Amino acid sequence: MRRILALLLPLATTATLALAGCSDDPKSGGDGGPEPPAATEKRPESVDGVPTDTGTHKQKIDVGTPGHREYLLHVPPKLTGGTWRDGKPAEPLPLVLALHGGAANMDQMRKLTGYDRIADDKGFLVAYPDGFVMSWNAGDCCGPAKLGKIDDVDFLAQLIGKLTGAGLADPKRVFVTGFSNGAGMAYRLACERPGRVAAIGVVEGALVTECDPQRPPSAMIVHGTADGSVPFNGGGRRDFNDGRPFPPVSEAVDLWRRKAGLPAPSRPLKGLSNGADCEGTGKGRGGVEVAFCKIEGGEHRWHAGTSAMLWDFFADHPRVG
Repeated sequence: MRRILALLLPLATTATLALAGCSDDPKSGGDGGPEPPAATEKRPESVDGVPTDTGTHKQKIDVGTPGHREYLLHVPPKLTGGTWRDGKPAEPLPLVLALHGGAANMDQMRKLTGYDRIADDKGFLVAYPDGFVMSWNAGDCCGPAKLGKIDDVDFLAQLIGKLTGAGLADPKRVFVTGFSNGAGMAYRLACERPGRVAAIGVVEGALVTECDPQRPPSAMIVHGTADGSVPFNGGGRRDFNDGRPFPPVSEAVDLWRRKAGLPAPSRPLKGLSNGADCEGTGKGRGGVEVAFCKIEGGEHRWHAGTSAMLWDFFADHPRVG
């Protein structure tokens, strides 16, 4: 009997191993389960010419006009050290476009907002585009860009398309902020290319262009009551060669919330540390919301804490559908 058991034991072990190789357990890697996930690929140094190293990179983009346009792109560690598949990040990141004011440039906007640090902490891309001769064609304003009839809407749309097309930025989480003339440009982009933008954040700017978006984005509007350049209640001059007054800030708030079918802002929101009174409409169709931050005594400047507050608003308002 012992001799028979000794002969049968190796046969039983072989049969058990054979059956294990045919298991339907997905974890087994057998014919009945999926293949194990592929190992993370090595990150390419660039995608479609866009660098992927952590840091801020000066870039050029051909927009089909004489010369080229420039922008700074800040890449956070989350993109560089993330998972890569098929030469692109497995998870595209949100993108914030930060538009400088008049008589300023992309380098100054980068320093003014401090978005590089926030982007590294929260994990999003930041693009700082450069205007035309330190200005943006926001409609009835401003300066050289308006006089030259520069198509800044197309420039910014192409920049967004380049970064989303490369798979680096998530097309449903593209956000645009701006200061002064740059704020007016953010308005115009959202008016004319609303499908490209999930939310805008305008600081001390005016809506001075025709606006009838079929799919309005979310909007946070920040304005001080003591702004002497773009008066809170309207006034001043739209441009050096245009004596018409700026419209009141309330008109822009009303336009965006009406286009989205939203009530007047009345829900208290967390504001800036300097006592800004912020109210929101609550989210409506497609998650769209309009928020208004009134800064009592606030002047024409980028207020402390604005960058972080706008990012919190952006993060909570991706484009739905």
